[in-house]
Amino acid sequence: MFGVVGLGALGVLGGSTVQRFLADVAQHDPTGLTNLLPLGDQFRIYTVTGSVPTPDPATYRLSVTGLVDHPQHYSLTDLAALPQTDLVRDFQCVTGWRVPKVPWTGVRLRDMLTLAGVQSSAKALRFVSFDGTYTESLTLDQAQNPDMLVALKMLGGPVSHDHGGPVRLYAAPMYGYKSIKWLSEIQVVDAVHPGYWEGYGYDVDAWVGKSNGRTGDVPTG
Repeated sequence: MFGVVGLGALGVLGGSTVQRFLADVAQHDPTGLTNLLPLGDQFRIYTVTGSVPTPDPATYRLSVTGLVDHPQHYSLTDLAALPQTDLVRDFQCVTGWRVPKVPWTGVRLRDMLTLAGVQSSAKALRFVSFDGTYTESLTLDQAQNPDMLVALKMLGGPVSHDHGGPVRLYAAPMYGYKSIKWLSEIQVVDAVHPGYWEGYGYDVDAWVGKSNGRTGDVPTG
């Protein structure tokens, strides 16, 4: 712990160069102790598996399956050919850190569901990561929010592997754990299946600001 405190003092005293160094350390810190450091407005990279395979861009596919009339299997080229939406929104982690005004580009989730033809018995979505472990969920109502994006770009370039590329979900109104990384499949299902982090006690309803009087959000039924 002394070492972490010492690094924190460096961060306070050393300015932006040291801040960037500490942010890089935190991105690869399996202990999580560097979450205690003052790292400024920068992403902190997490995995739930320790390592994630890097897919071949030529063979990567994002599937939309389950209770749909037209199952889809999108290549990166297919996804890039769909109408793209640009958003500039904050990324808020449930642990307290935040990156303000992040540029994102991708396909609105609700548009992909329209293309697949969601059946009347569908109630929710289950998202699967190709890391083999990470899953997440949304209700169909939540998925209709225009700020739910299947993101192909962030920070002015392709979504990097560390940030969950080549394709990740960006659930702008919700805490970051809902924005599942390394996305490989969107399953349309008849009930909410709580995701990986909900198994550790995180709220299935992850609206940012819920505890601060946010209104108008659709809860998980």
